[in-house]
Amino acid sequence: MHWYDNEVQQLETKIKQLPPADDRVVFYGSSSIRLWKTLAADFPEQNTVNLGFGGSTLAACAWFFERLVVPANPKAVVFYAGDNDLGDSRLPEEVFLFFRALAEQMRQRLPGVPLAYLTIKISPARWRLAESIRLANKFVSQEISHYPDWQAIDMTAPLLDGNGRPRRELFEADGLHLNPEGYLVWKKALQDQIRIF
Repeated sequence: MHWYDNEVQQLETKIKQLPPADDRVVFYGSSSIRLWKTLAADFPEQNTVNLGFGGSTLAACAWFFERLVVPANPKAVVFYAGDNDLGDSRLPEEVFLFFRALAEQMRQRLPGVPLAYLTIKISPARWRLAESIRLANKFVSQEISHYPDWQAIDMTAPLLDGNGRPRRELFEADGLHLNPEGYLVWKKALQDQIRIF
């Protein structure tokens, strides 16, 4: 996990500089979280902290959970990852196991803290993985259903057109990351569905 160290250390410094608070909503995960530049403005009524780090896998998010999420003292966690695991040829079943590793840490280190899992998006660049993405989302959502204060939020369908294909106009030129219009769609999807705020 050494290739994440620089960014993780920067996030650790950021956390240390936060003022004391017990009302933080931590957004944690891969670059889809890190690049959500309008996060604070999109949810002005929440004390949001962006702890996304670029290129991270769900496996890496589980690995760094103790160093990043626990010290931030969240009242709630909004989490997105799994996209890059599948892009690295991991199987949906592996993504599910990585999520279970993270979930176990949540239960042990942050008992009673609610979690919102943002389902993995289907992007033009990873269209070939659409079925794997759907399967991973299904596995994780089923696991989450066992916890009354956890929630799976469908961030996948709002980015698709009537034929079930990703809407190209919502993505950056790389076909992978959301553009500002894509984040507007995500903002509305989260506002419409989230119960943990």
